Amino acid sequence: MTSLRTRDRLINRLREEGIRNEAVLDVMRNTPRHLFVDEALAHRAYEDTALPIGYNQTLSQPYIVARMTEALLANGPVKRVLEVGTGSGYQTAILAQLVDQVFSVERILPLQEQARERMVLLGLRNVKMKHADGGLGWPEKAPFDAIMVTAAPRELPEELLSQLADPGRMVIPVGPDEHQELVLVTKNKEGIKREALEAVRFVPLLGGATS
Repeated sequence: MTSLRTRDRLINRLREEGIRNEAVLDVMRNTPRHLFVDEALAHRAYEDTALPIGYNQTLSQPYIVARMTEALLANGPVKRVLEVGTGSGYQTAILAQLVDQVFSVERILPLQEQARERMVLLGLRNVKMKHADGGLGWPEKAPFDAIMVTAAPRELPEELLSQLADPGRMVIPVGPDEHQELVLVTKNKEGIKREALEAVRFVPLLGGATS
C-alpha cells in the first residue's frame, strides 16, 4: 500500500483537483506519508483524506497540503517559513524540501517530539522547532518570508501579521468551525491584501502549550 504505484495514483488525483506546481507534486510523491501516521493507519496514508494523529489533531488531506504549499510558493522561491502547528510533521517535511529554512511551532509536546524524530529519519536538517503557543509565532526569528498556519483562528492574528516580511505571504484557515475559509494574505508596501481561496475545515487554533 506504500508502493510507487499507490503514490502515483495520489499525485494523479491531486493533478485532477487542480494542483499545478510540479515541484510540490514531486516532493509529495517522494515523501513517505505512511511514516506520519500510526502503523494501523499506514494502509490509508496515500488516500486523499485527513487522518487522526491523536490529541484531537489530524494529518491534513494531501490536497490541502498541496494547495497550501502551492499558494505559499506561487510568487517564486521562499527562504524562511514559519509554520504554526507542526502536528505530525508531514507538512513540515514537505516545506523543508522546498524552502531554505522552516521554523515550526507546536503547542503539544509529544507531537513535536514525534515530528522531530521524523525529521531526523528523513535527513531534513533545515527545520527548527519550538514548543510554544503557535498563535504567538516565533518573534525572535522574525521576519519570515512566508507563514503557514495549520489550525484555524476566528480572525487573522495580528501577532503573526507583524512577523510577516514585506513582501511576504501567509496561508491560513480562518473562521469558526462551521464556516472556515482558506485565506491567502499578501503583504507589501501597498498594505495587506486578503484573498479567500476555498472553504476548508481545520481544527481550531488554541492558545497555550501543553506537555
